[in-house]
This record gives sequence, structure tokens and C-alpha cells, in this order.
Amino acid sequence: MAVQERALAVGQIILLETRPVDPRDLLRGDYVILNYKISNIPTNRFSPLPTNALPYGQTVWVALAPRGEFQEIVCASTECFDPGAGEILLKAKANGWGAGWNASPEVRVVYGLERYYIREDTGNSHGRITVQAVVPASSQASIKQVFLDGKP
Repeated sequence: MAVQERALAVGQIILLETRPVDPRDLLRGDYVILNYKISNIPTNRFSPLPTNALPYGQTVWVALAPRGEFQEIVCASTECFDPGAGEILLKAKANGWGAGWNASPEVRVVYGLERYYIREDTGNSHGRITVQAVVPASSQASIKQVFLDGKP
């Protein structure tokens, strides 16, 4: 717990855009499922390009850079690398292929930011959800705050 609190205090803060999730699946128990725009990585962003499906749970390193209000994917790799100037490195886990290898080649990843615990009976809100995350030196991001239509 102390490690996470330190990360929240000294890590770099980024803003992430979520993608809409079917409202019927948005709330399960006392948490909201968050789906991020950066969760599907086009295979052409990988260096080197993957020739086969990545094994489930394979570590993936993702460099993000600000594009307007939000962070977007610059490049990704299964090997740790130094991000470029102005980029932030996030650690993720492969979770399968996104839209399908033949149609739109993407690798689906999870960052450990996909669940946000909430007070009971407060998760059925409709609106634009954005997430403020903090990224410490370990590259393992944590949710700092969630916004609904720009409000905490």
C-alpha cells in the first residue's frame, strides 16, 4: 500500500480517454469496467512487428505521447525500451487480438486500470468518462481520479 501511495504522490500524471462500453456491462457489483482507446494497439506500432499472436499475459511496453487533451500510442514492444522525449512508458499485458488479425490487426492489452471501484448504486451513469492516471518509474500506472463529463 505504501508503494502505491508513493507512486500516486510522485509519479507523472496523464489523462486517458475511455471508449464507450455497453451500459448493460458497465457495472458489475461495486466497480465500473473501463475500456481505453489505448487498449488496442495496431500491430504496425510494434517494433519489431509481431509475426504471431502474442501469448496471453506477455508483457508489452507502450510509449504514449500527448495528442491534444489525451495520451495516444506512439510505439510498443515486447522488450523494454527508453521512451522518446515527451513520451511516457506504460507496462501492459497482452490479452489477445483486438478486431482480428485479418480485418484490422491490433493487439489487445490490459494496463491494470480496467476496474474502478465505486460506491454502491452509483455506477450506472451515462456520459463521457475520462481517467487521470499516474505513472511512476516502474511504468505500472494507477488510477488517480475518474471524471464523468469533466467532473470528478
